[in-house]
Amino acid sequence: MRIALAAALSVAALSFSANPSHAGEGPWCAIIGLGPGAAYEDCQYWSFERCRQNVLAGNRGFCNPNPRFVATQPGPSGKRKRHVQSY
Repeated sequence: MRIALAAALSVAALSFSANPSHAGEGPWCAIIGLGPGAAYEDCQYWSFERCRQNVLAGNRGFCNPNPRFVATQPGPSGKRKRHVQSY
């Protein structure tokens, strides 16, 4: 019984991790033409090459930077470089 409870708590703790997922929008969008005056914006690409491969694979369109994408900046590391004076 204790082992099952510990396993359930471990699975629950790992399920709620604080790391963001990469399933959202990427920095590149494939603008795919659906017909005269209609287009579809597919913004799931994390590199220009991946976007370009989709467009070249038969989907008529082009790649554009995603105007809604905001890159996260890494915070300060907290480590400072030590400056050693030489005489």
